[in-house]
Amino acid sequence: MATIEECRAALEKLSENMGSAEGDVREATSLDRSVSCRITDLDVTFVGRMTGGRIVVQDTLQGPPREKAQIRLTMTGEDLVALVHGELNFAKAWGSGRVKLEAGLRDLFQLRKLL
Repeated sequence: MATIEECRAALEKLSENMGSAEGDVREATSLDRSVSCRITDLDVTFVGRMTGGRIVVQDTLQGPPREKAQIRLTMTGEDLVALVHGELNFAKAWGSGRVKLEAGLRDLFQLRKLL
């Protein structure tokens, strides 16, 4: 099981990767949206904002998020770490239900470029 610190580090690495993206991926990361990442096995939620091509984690909450973010991810800590390190394919994990991504239709179309 991944720790809270490992999950936070994975989100920081994801943010770094997004910040250095180019082309269609860079365009997809340019959204300005509230974001939550619920880690089910740790019963914590990282909340923050996707802005300027990065994810800025503003808080770590016990349990589910108190407010509905515009982009919501739900997964285990190990899956988050594996995704960020390229050991788990996002599309397959999403299709199988291991990872849940919820967002408005327009945002989903934009985010699909990340896949």
